[in-house]
Amino acid sequence: MKTWVPAVAVWGRTAPSHSITAVMITDDQQTIVTGSQEGQICLWDLSSDLKISSKEILFGHTASVTCLAKARE
Repeated sequence: MKTWVPAVAVWGRTAPSHSITAVMITDDQQTIVTGSQEGQICLWDLSSDLKISSKEILFGHTASVTCLAKARE
């Protein structure tokens, strides 16, 4: 069962900058993952009609995210 969880903005009126330095798409082609120069990782939903919407933003890296890779099963 897939549970839908809405994205929540916690940064007030202005979103943090996100200068993309790395991009990855999942095998099911439904999620795009971006890494940024600011050390953030963002998850984006990709619909079948190619609309992109924000899902989550992850903070905590102290350096730029310059590479993304999926874990092996």
